[in-house]
Amino acid sequence: MYILVTGGAGYIGCHTVRALQKEGFKVVVLDNLIHGHKEIVEKVLKVPLIIGDIGDTELVTQILNGEHEATKGELVTAVIHFAAFAYVGESVNNPTKYFKNNVANTIYLLDVLIKVSKEREKTHSNYRIPIVFSSTCATYGIPNNYPILESTNQHPINPYGESKLIIEKLLIQYSEVYGLSSMIFRYFNAAGADPRGDLGEKHDPETHLIPLAFDAAVKKIPYLKIYGDNYPTSDGTCVRDFIHVVDIAEAHVIGLKKILKNNGCFIYNLGTGKGLSVKEIISTVEKITNLKIKTKIELRRKGDPHILLASPEKAFKELNWSPKNSDIDIIVRDAWKWFQNTN
Repeated sequence: MYILVTGGAGYIGCHTVRALQKEGFKVVVLDNLIHGHKEIVEKVLKVPLIIGDIGDTELVTQILNGEHEATKGELVTAVIHFAAFAYVGESVNNPTKYFKNNVANTIYLLDVLIKVSKEREKTHSNYRIPIVFSSTCATYGIPNNYPILESTNQHPINPYGESKLIIEKLLIQYSEVYGLSSMIFRYFNAAGADPRGDLGEKHDPETHLIPLAFDAAVKKIPYLKIYGDNYPTSDGTCVRDFIHVVDIAEAHVIGLKKILKNNGCFIYNLGTGKGLSVKEIISTVEKITNLKIKTKIELRRKGDPHILLASPEKAFKELNWSPKNSDIDIIVRDAWKWFQNTN
């Protein structure tokens, strides 16, 4: 049987595909390639790629039932769902785009999972098709207390975070009403790249701090913007919880195994519980690259919390997972190797 990875041509998606392959899972990727990378799936990961949309219920039904040529007649046994738009600023300027794709299309996907599961009930003992859902710490908004627990109140401050929270609420209700099992992972700051240097961040536009710091280090951009240096932190810059993308991918495999055996809706933070400031990241990039980075202080961005720090203890205890690769030197070293291979 196959695992369907929606958005598997994207940053976290492709690393999770590799983690699944290491564990012996057969994988099929569904991606519309708006932000995903065809060559990564076909030439690096070498898994079947179906170009299409999660809102195409007929296509998704065919894939789940083994009726698509990519799965060679085999059923899909579970879904890992990454497919979403994820630019916070864009979501503020174009909320319709985010609610249509991240919410409406995901509802179509969930409806197909429920429908096909019900049809399988007559012929399969393990008929339910569980889903692992890619959520975000953006659902918390600006918390009052740190570290952030899974039980912390969620008050997203942008349409992107709101779109993810809506699906979280649906998954909780769908578990209770329809028996749809789900694993919800709220990521903090995903960073890094596969140590082999053949998978990594390739966003357009790029908004993440570490690749932008590389761009500034090699003079691809004239300077790195620092949005505010007067926050109530040790050096005045924002503090974030950076987690290696390989650790996130491994958590998805562990979470998948859990919901293949256990019914219900499970929610976990994926972070390290350790905060690093923007200036500390810049210093680490300069150390690893042996290059100087020119910076420019800009005004604070609206809605930027001064600190976002996870409590990952629940995932540690219940999933027996730990972020083994998330030392910042390892994250930057692996990301730098990918950057050098692709620039």
